Amino acid sequence: MTCQSQPARGAQPRRAVVIGGGMAGMLAAAVLADFADEVTIVERDALPELPEPRKSLPQARHVHVLWSGGARAFEKLIPGITERWLAAGARRIPLPTGLVSMTAQGWLRRWPEMQYMIACTRDLLDWVVRKHVLALDAVTLLQRHEMRGFEGTAGRVSGVRLRTPDGDDLTLAADFVVDASGRGSRVTEWLRPLGVGEIKEAEVDSGLVYASRLYRAPAGSEDFPIVNVQSDPSDPVPGQTATIVPVEGGRWLVTLSGTRGGEPSRDPDRFESFARSVRHPVVGELISMTAPLSEKVTVTRSTVNRRHYFERASRWPEGLVVIGDAVATYNPLYGQGMTVAAQGLVALRDILRTHDLGTPTLARRIQCAIARPAAVAWELATAQDILYPGAQGQQPRPGTGLANRYVDRVVRAATGRAQVTRAFLGVITMSEPVTSWMHPDVVVGALRGPGRKPLSGPPLTEMERAVAAGRHGQAPEPQHSSSR
Repeated sequence: MTCQSQPARGAQPRRAVVIGGGMAGMLAAAVLADFADEVTIVERDALPELPEPRKSLPQARHVHVLWSGGARAFEKLIPGITERWLAAGARRIPLPTGLVSMTAQGWLRRWPEMQYMIACTRDLLDWVVRKHVLALDAVTLLQRHEMRGFEGTAGRVSGVRLRTPDGDDLTLAADFVVDASGRGSRVTEWLRPLGVGEIKEAEVDSGLVYASRLYRAPAGSEDFPIVNVQSDPSDPVPGQTATIVPVEGGRWLVTLSGTRGGEPSRDPDRFESFARSVRHPVVGELISMTAPLSEKVTVTRSTVNRRHYFERASRWPEGLVVIGDAVATYNPLYGQGMTVAAQGLVALRDILRTHDLGTPTLARRIQCAIARPAAVAWELATAQDILYPGAQGQQPRPGTGLANRYVDRVVRAATGRAQVTRAFLGVITMSEPVTSWMHPDVVVGALRGPGRKPLSGPPLTEMERAVAAGRHGQAPEPQHSSSR
C-alpha cells in the first residue's frame, strides 16, 4: 500500500493486539501491520517451526481445501501467497477439470477450468502464511501466553490481560484488538465484566463425525484428481461422504464423514469398508490399491455449525473486532471457514484504508462487514445440515424448502450443462454471490435439467485408472465408461 493511501496517524504509536496465532490471526496481523506501528499476536500454544500439526487445531488432520474465492482473498491480503504455497508442495487444481465428484444429483462432468482450489494439508497452508507474517517488521509473537480478559469499558476495549508461561500477569495496552481465537473463543465471557450484554447465538448440529487417514499416493499420480462422493440431504438417511485429496509428500489424505446414526469408526480395519459403503464405492476401491501410511485413524466430532451475531449487539465497544471461527463455525464438509475468514479480513483492510483506528463506530462498521460473508456461508451450510435425521438446532426460515428445491435443480442441471456448472461452482467456491443462481440463463438451465444423459460412473480417465491400479507407464486397459 502506498503512503498516499494510508490514513493519517497521530503522534503516538498505534498498537494492535491479535488474540490467536492460527490462520485468521496471522491474516489479521498481516492486515494490521499496514495500519499500526506495533502488532502483537498472542498465542496460547507453542507454534511449530515446520509444517506440522498444532496442538489446538486437531481438525487440521482432515481434508482442508481452499476454494478459489478464498485464494483470491488471500492474494489481496498477501500478494504472491499462492505461488509460495505451490513452491512448498501444494497443488492448484482446476475445477471441475481436476475433480471427480458425485454430487447429491449425480456425477459432475470434467469441463475445462471454471474455478480452482488449492490442495495440500492444513499444516502447510498455515506454515507458509505464518512464515510470511512473522517476518513483518511490525509483528511480534507471544507464544504460550493465555488470554485472561479485556481492559476497558463497554464503550471501548483498551487492552488485554494475559497469563505468561511463568504464571505471571501481563497487561498489554492496545488501540485495536482482534479476537481470532477460533471456535473455542471466550469473547462473550471476556465482554461480560465490561458490561456488554448478551450476544445472540445460533447452532445447527447434524451430529457429523470425521475420520481421516493418510495413504501412499500411487506412482505417477502427481496430477490425480480430487475424488469425492457426497451425500444427498434429501434422502432421509444419515449423510455419509468419502473424499481423496492428493497432498504434498506423495500422499493421499482420505477423509470419511457421517451424520448422526451413520458415523465412521476409529477402527482402521473398518475404514475401507466405510468408504465402499457410501453412495458409490470409488474411494474405497481406490485406496484398496495402495497402502495406509499409519495405523491410526484420526476422528473429530466437533463439527457443529455455530454463529454469534456480534453485529446485532445493542452495544459494541470501540477498539474490538471478532473474526473467523470466533464469529461462526461451519460443518467442515463445505470447506468455508478459511475463505470466510479471508473475505472478512479483506473487508477489514478496505475499511481501514479510509478510516483511522480511532474513528468512532469503526468497530461496529467492521463487524457488520465481517458478518456478510459469514451469513452467506451460514445459510449454505445450515440449510443442508438441518435436513439430516436427528439434526438439532435452529430450524430453517420460511421458504427454505422452496429454495432447497431450486438448489437441487441447479445441482442436477450442473451435471450436464456447462453454463450451470459454471454458476454452481462460482457460488460453491465463494467466488460469486448466491444471487448469481437467479440469473435468467441459470434459471432456464435449471428448469430444463441437465440435457445430457447422466454419467453412469466416476469420470476417471483410463490413464488415471491405470495409475491407481499401479500400472503407471503401462498401456491402460480398455474401459467402457461415459466419463466425459
